[in-house]
Amino acid sequence: MRIPPFAFRLLYRMRRVYCRIAKPTTYGVKALIIHPVDADRMLLVQHSYGDQSLWSLPGGGYKPARETPEQAARRECIEEVGIELDSFALVLEEHLTSTGGKWGHLKIVRLHAVSDEIKPNGEISEARWVAVNLTDPPGDSPVSKWVHSTLEAHVGRPFAK
Repeated sequence: MRIPPFAFRLLYRMRRVYCRIAKPTTYGVKALIIHPVDADRMLLVQHSYGDQSLWSLPGGGYKPARETPEQAARRECIEEVGIELDSFALVLEEHLTSTGGKWGHLKIVRLHAVSDEIKPNGEISEARWVAVNLTDPPGDSPVSKWVHSTLEAHVGRPFAK
């Protein structure tokens, strides 16, 4: 059963209110997915909630007692974009964030796709393979700061924004 995009928007708003009140500590992952044939291409997504114009990396939350960041990144990618991934995963970066009234532990994980077929769920409004150097950005929409940070970690040098 496919969950409609409006449900994700409603849950997103409810979660923001909860975070402002409870100020929880959260754990999240974002995934840099490398194309299966062309290592100079990666997957970017636009979510159906939040800033819907922003191109970002797929990902989501996890519970450290239940799964590792690598397992969570793999699960989120399968859920969000229905993509098949190889078994190797690497944590590229770790960040401590404090946005939306909560403390967050964010890990960026690099994964390699086995297939370039993308099957987005209702959480993702669009997904697209783009050049790692962002020379072919998807339209005029902005790219998340996490994409830029991740690319710096991936290529091992500062990335021009």
